[in-house]
Amino acid sequence: MHPFQQILNSTLARTEGQPQPATPHNPLDLELRTLPVSATPEDFLALAKARRTIYLLGKALPLDEEKVEAIIKEAIRQAPSAFNSQSSRALILMGKEHDRFWALVRGQLRNVIPAESFHATSDKLDGFVAAAGSVLFFEDQETISHLQKQYIAYADNFPVWSEQSSGMAQYAVWLALAEKNIGANLQHYNPLIDEEVRQTWAIPESWKLRAEMNFGNIVAAADEKTFIDDDKRFIVAR
Repeated sequence: MHPFQQILNSTLARTEGQPQPATPHNPLDLELRTLPVSATPEDFLALAKARRTIYLLGKALPLDEEKVEAIIKEAIRQAPSAFNSQSSRALILMGKEHDRFWALVRGQLRNVIPAESFHATSDKLDGFVAAAGSVLFFEDQETISHLQKQYIAYADNFPVWSEQSSGMAQYAVWLALAEKNIGANLQHYNPLIDEEVRQTWAIPESWKLRAEMNFGNIVAAADEKTFIDDDKRFIVAR
């Protein structure tokens, strides 16, 4: 099949046979799904400004763990993905499992960082352990591979689109947590920790770890954010 014809066919296919919405798993899921869409652009920008990298976090969440879990799941569900592939996956860790994760990271880092300079890393990890929970973001490579085989004309793009989907899922969760006054920070200790994470929590082989987010109550706010000049960042053409 000519690549152009395949692109046309795949575009048409995206309007058919889309996955049906999953049945809400709990009342909060149902509540989130049925809320009217009433947010204004000003609301969104205010929330975007409120989302910051918060390093000083605590374990006293302002919501029950079950509600936080539901918010994280719904944010990922609603994040966009190419061809509605829904390739993003997540491991949500609370309490002792969150602490267990950062003990795992500490152990892996000890293997690669000289002992005489490990104290700075250890202090940083202590801050992550102090949080209430963490979300590990994955991308399902099996989903990506299937799409590459199904739409050959786009094959090279699907891994790129997967990374974009993961970034949007991470941002969606970050915003959703910020809206509830829950702080977060994003880390990247993959691929160093990938195999031990896979074995510890029985992660499917096709899930590829992309990022790790800590969350908890805000102990100290972030410093004021600065921005580069607009003329270095934006081009506007009319």
